[in-house]
Amino acid sequence: MKLHAGRPYWPETAAEIKKYPTLEEEVTCDVLIVGGGIAGSLCAEELSQTALKTVVVEKGTIGSGSSLTNTGLLHYSSNLMLHELAEELGEEKAVHFYSLCLEAIQELQKVSGTLTERVDFVRRPGLNYASNEADVEKLKKEYEILSKHDFEVEYYTQDKIKELFGFEKPAALMIHGNAEVNPLRLVHSLIKTAHSRGVEIYEHTEVTAEGTEGEHQCFVASNGTKILAKKVIYSTGYQSFPFENRSVAELKETFAIATAPVENLADWTYQALIWETKRPYFYMRTTEDNRIIAGGLDEEEGVTSLNAQKLEEKGERLLERIKEHFPALNLKVSHAWSTQFGGIKDGLPLIGPDPEKENVYYCLGFGVNGVLYCKLGARLLGEMLQGEENEEAEMFSLSRLS
Repeated sequence: MKLHAGRPYWPETAAEIKKYPTLEEEVTCDVLIVGGGIAGSLCAEELSQTALKTVVVEKGTIGSGSSLTNTGLLHYSSNLMLHELAEELGEEKAVHFYSLCLEAIQELQKVSGTLTERVDFVRRPGLNYASNEADVEKLKKEYEILSKHDFEVEYYTQDKIKELFGFEKPAALMIHGNAEVNPLRLVHSLIKTAHSRGVEIYEHTEVTAEGTEGEHQCFVASNGTKILAKKVIYSTGYQSFPFENRSVAELKETFAIATAPVENLADWTYQALIWETKRPYFYMRTTEDNRIIAGGLDEEEGVTSLNAQKLEEKGERLLERIKEHFPALNLKVSHAWSTQFGGIKDGLPLIGPDPEKENVYYCLGFGVNGVLYCKLGARLLGEMLQGEENEEAEMFSLSRLS
């Protein structure tokens, strides 16, 4: 499965990338993590703080899948607004989910502070604006429920938006507590830290067969090397889907660009994350070297495009969307890419044990907040694998869809 196309920006920011060996000899462990992307690296770092012997295998190189194309926006708002999610799940459950996502940002900030290499983690507010007059009422409802449950939020009128950002929109919410990160640096720094604590990391090691051998799960790599593990976590994102019925998921192709560095972003107050109410939504963020990353224009096919002309056209459309907001900026596209993106129809990630296979677990952060879902998943799985009870895990269980 091809996860992305084009020229992502993040590889240019990771100058020195540590290489890891291919697995050549049989290994036995407590936990095998399959996948070396965002989910796998977060799980590895979490388990590196326990006594569990952990091994990570990646069929390519660390961070070479969808981690390359993640745009690094960390906002705890779901694809469904809180008031919309409350209608689906009930208010208590929906608020709890939003709170867990906010906690995941805070936990990620703490983890980032312990890493030996910078990952450009910065707390940012988020401006969620009404795409049209019809969506103003939606924002008012969202403001009411966020305020009711003590999320830090401000309601902005058209004049306030104009004052702070220079562009005109009918209304907006300024939602505090969000963040941004360099996702590729994050993955490599998490893996490097986990490795320094004793987690074994193997690249170019693809699991091609699995079974059981005594009390262990038995896995065979493509070169015939055997891995024996008491438990396994699949953290391979869109490459592993644990259900034959794929109708429970929605896969799309989404597009993103990075601009060349911009001289002056003074009109972009707080360098806030920006996204709209329309679905699929357009979004923007800045980088530490004053680039603008923007994304959207999702297509329903869910197949990554190999059409260079299409990618160029989408890139130009995204650039025009940025210019609609900040017409005074001298902008040009430096990088453009597309990637497969999707989520479960109920808006929640898949975290926990396989309903049918013993000792098999998943950390699949499908959805708009994939990094946060994976951080949440890493914590929950770490607790599960150490025998701790956790009522939160039921919300994300795979059995809800089977």
